Amino acid sequence: MIELSLAQIARIVGGELADVSPAEAEATRVTGTVEFDSRAVTHGGLFLALPGAHSDGHDFAAGAVAAGAVAVLAARPVGVPAIVVPPVDAPADAGAGVLEHDVDGSGAAVLQALAKLAAAVAAELVAGGLVIVGVTGSSGKTSTKDLLAAVLAPLGEVVAPPGSFNNELGHPWTVLRATTETDYLILEMSARHPGNIAALARIATPSIAVVLNVGTAHLGEFGSREAIAATKAELPQSVPASGVVVLNADDAKVAAMAEQTAARVVRVGRSPGLDLWADGVVLDDLARARFTLHAGDDEIDVALAVHGDHQVSNALCAAAVALQCGARLDQVAAALAAAGPVSRNRMQVGTRADGVTVINDAYNANPDSMRAGLKALAWMARSGGDAGSGRRRSWAVLGEMAELGDDAIAEHDSIGRLAVRLDVSRLIVVGTGRSMSAMHHGAVMEGSWGSESTMVADPDAALELLRDELLPGDVVLVKASKSAGLAALADALAGETG
Repeated sequence: MIELSLAQIARIVGGELADVSPAEAEATRVTGTVEFDSRAVTHGGLFLALPGAHSDGHDFAAGAVAAGAVAVLAARPVGVPAIVVPPVDAPADAGAGVLEHDVDGSGAAVLQALAKLAAAVAAELVAGGLVIVGVTGSSGKTSTKDLLAAVLAPLGEVVAPPGSFNNELGHPWTVLRATTETDYLILEMSARHPGNIAALARIATPSIAVVLNVGTAHLGEFGSREAIAATKAELPQSVPASGVVVLNADDAKVAAMAEQTAARVVRVGRSPGLDLWADGVVLDDLARARFTLHAGDDEIDVALAVHGDHQVSNALCAAAVALQCGARLDQVAAALAAAGPVSRNRMQVGTRADGVTVINDAYNANPDSMRAGLKALAWMARSGGDAGSGRRRSWAVLGEMAELGDDAIAEHDSIGRLAVRLDVSRLIVVGTGRSMSAMHHGAVMEGSWGSESTMVADPDAALELLRDELLPGDVVLVKASKSAGLAALADALAGETG
């Protein structure tokens, strides 16, 4: 963050000083990072007193100051130097996905103050030349964010969120990681309700926006793909006329957003004639794509280090942004070739000493990403992979896809049937609720599997089954929404020697 005094921050957020005199507030400057976890506080930093899943950040304020924070942004006095903001009405989904439960009016006040601080810092940095890149889509945001960071790194200093920091807390927190030395700020933008992306864009307005796809993630919250598309379109609508919007034209609903922005549009996809397009796509034994990238009259061969055919679209979007920022085509190809998986539990592929390959994609899941993961699993099994030539046994360990609303049963049934059609050797359905019963039933009804589809009660039972029955050379996909808790299973499985 740029250096600011406590008095300046108080004026920006509309807060009152507590346990610090006006003179001290003018003299004391925040020189470190802004943190909501007291264990991450740095010397000269600012601590955010926010509610968590099991505790209240206000209770840790004194410890944060003792650890080096110069002050606390809080909703009430905490006995140490603080900027106190008054409670406000809490939005229904404030903090969802990071705080793990809805915040109250005090928590909402701190989040609003954080947003105001981030907006002020972003405005000053943009005036100094910072380029903000926003990315949204129903799936692939985090993978694309990581690819964007890789292709922009040769051009200057890049700040990007770790993991999926993409909501009312993670978004401004990421903005405040930028400094006067930062050239590119990448922001991943998610939504639970209409208006969420527009609100995030007001905090830090992108000059370049990327829209990946419109799928069925959070369908239960939005009600229809049309409503999801309208919400995703809030990002290109926020870009000024001087900016650029990169659209994945392979998705019709995304392509239609070209009519909803004043900015210049760059279309990417797999069709000749687009601004940036790919052809000759082939996958290697671990489902890493190779293709020819076309940009106008120029072309270059690209070999991705990330896994899955779906990564081609993500790479095209990242390449388009880099080219708009002045990168050469050969720089882009080299950066993509070196950009392996970065964020944990997202298409992380590793092979154990016994030849078992584990695909850890357990961070999140929706019908589109689940289909992509299953196709990657099937490809690796057919291709022989590191275990040598010939077909390998494939295992799909799948948990619930959350927030699908009335479509949950049909979507889970469809995924079970797809596993059969892709000839997955074994399906382990983790959980016994209605959705998981539908997935198991769909698999059984699609083919003559019998015992090939197994329902287990929890991740521990799935791990025990795998330990008993995995053979050297098998390929295992672990995928579910975060709430299903399969990440620990995937980590345990990947760490074993067999």
